Amino acid sequence: MPRKRPGRVRTKNTNRREALKLSSMAPEDYNVRPGEAKSIACPDCRTWRRIMGDKVLKIREHCISDKVAEGKKHVTCPGSDQLVVIDIDVQRWQARQNRLLRDAMPQENRRAAQQFYKPLPAPAAPVSRITAEVTLETARQSYLAHRRGCTRCVGGQHCTDGGVLARRYVLALNQEPARRAARAEQDRQARRTERKQSAPAVRKAQWARHGGKAVEAANNRCAQRAPGTVSEFRGPQLPLAPQNVQAHDRRQAELGKQYAARKAPATSAA
Repeated sequence: MPRKRPGRVRTKNTNRREALKLSSMAPEDYNVRPGEAKSIACPDCRTWRRIMGDKVLKIREHCISDKVAEGKKHVTCPGSDQLVVIDIDVQRWQARQNRLLRDAMPQENRRAAQQFYKPLPAPAAPVSRITAEVTLETARQSYLAHRRGCTRCVGGQHCTDGGVLARRYVLALNQEPARRAARAEQDRQARRTERKQSAPAVRKAQWARHGGKAVEAANNRCAQRAPGTVSEFRGPQLPLAPQNVQAHDRRQAELGKQYAARKAPATSAA
């Protein structure tokens, strides 16, 4: 790729001002990206102009306005031939500008630098390789479904998957008596446990452990408490009177006076 040459400076004249340092300007008022033509917003006319030169950088000579009324001449901008000094870290400036551009971009237009593709799901395993609970009925249905759809399984001949399904079906047939016996034994154990738990002696022991005659009598007793008596749920540690009776009486008297003082203005106003 050919290198882009900087603009050629055709004059040694300057505007006799001090060199303009980029550090004294706003970061968005100049462009010094590598590989692009350097440009700057002229401090006088605030228009974007090209920075000419390779070692000695100057703002290109330009007019105040590109549009001039008929019969008038172009007026040269005072910012023409202004010396420019790049005294900033270009890489840091470029990183900051890229971040600002990315933040200012609408969310729907943003795009990650690296694309992450959703992985494709793995193909489903064939029926002959599915490791699930094999019963006599499931093995039979799988074998018959394969026989109906496979053109190579004819008569006593089987394909690879058909042979696997056939052997699985035969194995399930051989294991079915033992499986039925184990299921029957499990049912007998469950019924025996249920009978033990529901026996009258067991229920009586449970009632005795969680209750008893005293609790049953208390639950069945529905007697009214005589007035003036203390409930059995109130112990002697519950205070029924103030600790200092005299201080309590004085406090009650003060509260009564305050209440009477607040009530007196309202009565007089009425």
